[in-house]
Amino acid sequence: MTQSKAAVIRSDLDIVIARTLARDTAKSLGFGAIDQARIATAVSELARNIFLYAGTGTVTVREVEKNGRKGIEIVCEDEGPGIADLDLAMQDGYTTSRGMGMGLPGARRLMDDFDLHSQVGVGTRIVCRKWRM
Repeated sequence: MTQSKAAVIRSDLDIVIARTLARDTAKSLGFGAIDQARIATAVSELARNIFLYAGTGTVTVREVEKNGRKGIEIVCEDEGPGIADLDLAMQDGYTTSRGMGMGLPGARRLMDDFDLHSQVGVGTRIVCRKWRM
């Protein structure tokens, strides 16, 4: 297993850095161009949420292996306000920032595994994985 790499999210530029880190890691793990784009897009959406709602947080990327399958794992963490209604936040079209409301549900669709934990006043942690076919 390779070491994890992390990007601290504090600005728009950091979102680009996290996206590039995820894409480069996916490429090095043998993911095809389409999956690289899916992974990069999901990370971009999740990193943008960190920046918009928490102000700062981290995106950590690493290789994972389970039952002989290799993949990429992305962990997005912040100590922001948390999400009061997870079901509502995961609905297509729901937004609190006048955006398109594609962030969380869109990222979930782009990845194979998507696990979201959030506590109001404590923060949010999302772990998502994409498995190489």
